[in-house]
Amino acid sequence: MNVAPAWTKSAAGLAVLAVAALTASCSSGNAASRGPEAPEGTTVATPQAPTITISPAEGSAKVSPDKKVVVTSAGGALEEVTVDGAGQQVEGKFNADRTKWVSRTPLKPSTNYSVAAKAGVTAATSAFTTLKPERELQVADVTPNAKGETLGVGAPIIVTFNQPVTGKAAVERALEVEAEKPVTGAWRWINDTTVIYRTAKYWPAHQKVTLNARITGVKAGKGLYGVKDYTADLKIGAKVISKVNTKTHMMYVYRDGKRVQTMRISAGMATTREYTTTSGVHLTMERGSPVRMISPGRKKGDPGYYDVMIDHAVRISNSGEYVHAKDNVWAQGVRNVSHGCINSRPDQAKWFYDNFQRGDVVDITGTDRELEWNNGWGFWQMPYSQWKKGSALNAKA
Repeated sequence: MNVAPAWTKSAAGLAVLAVAALTASCSSGNAASRGPEAPEGTTVATPQAPTITISPAEGSAKVSPDKKVVVTSAGGALEEVTVDGAGQQVEGKFNADRTKWVSRTPLKPSTNYSVAAKAGVTAATSAFTTLKPERELQVADVTPNAKGETLGVGAPIIVTFNQPVTGKAAVERALEVEAEKPVTGAWRWINDTTVIYRTAKYWPAHQKVTLNARITGVKAGKGLYGVKDYTADLKIGAKVISKVNTKTHMMYVYRDGKRVQTMRISAGMATTREYTTTSGVHLTMERGSPVRMISPGRKKGDPGYYDVMIDHAVRISNSGEYVHAKDNVWAQGVRNVSHGCINSRPDQAKWFYDNFQRGDVVDITGTDRELEWNNGWGFWQMPYSQWKKGSALNAKA
């Protein structure tokens, strides 16, 4: 029988114990690295990068300028979004958790745009082009708005476009009136190319008013888009109110509540409707000296025909009414003998001519012929509740 030496058994035993201890030590280290919640053998997943989607997509062409740019992110919040076209950035807004960004302003027609967005480690871009309009909408005129002009408290803002507008609501939303002393007002469309802003009450005096027509990219009709914004800086001057009474044959001019002129006048003789001065709230519109005045609907030799040159004439309607000079002091303050105008002593008419502002109020009473709201700038003849119904937005303010 072969018997192994005792020292051999002892060494082998020690070797077995050493291996066992090493194995236990390695096992303990792996368990600690996995953590208490990860069972042995579990693989920990790596978080996925956010996914960004941009609309319009890369390479899109003939994009409608009124289309919104939309950027969304799945799996993470958007850190930044920039949309650039023709060197200008498009304004936009994130939602509450910053997973979505939507543009807030229209795009420019015929323009290349680039979009860049970032969410975590993910970055995305897109480039697209907006369409070229079949027709281009621009502001052709704003009246009254002469360079350096100061306006009266009754002044309207009359905007005329170069193309007929059928998308009136969209265009009207793009028209902003900002005043240092704000008052309620509304737009009224009088035809497809002209819209007029009138306040509910007279403008507060001595302030600046700004009109911003932000029509670029606004769809105004089939194939019609705004291509250029327009800004007009207006100045409202003193509150000038002229009170005319055709029965007492007197005119009183007030500036900021103080009477500054008293004028004896003669109004329309009222033998016909044509020769009857209109009653109501008139606005001063323009002036000339001299102004040629010809009897309407009559030819030379007809009864009542006249063709005269009149000095210092300030227009107050489109039916031939002016405040003007006339050297017939025998009638002024006594009788109405004119063809419908308000005439006064030449020196006082010149004063009125020199001191009026377009949009000053001339309030006439005493006749049975009412000024029509669309006769000249007779807009104050229409109640504001009715006026605002002409807005494409059906304003309730």
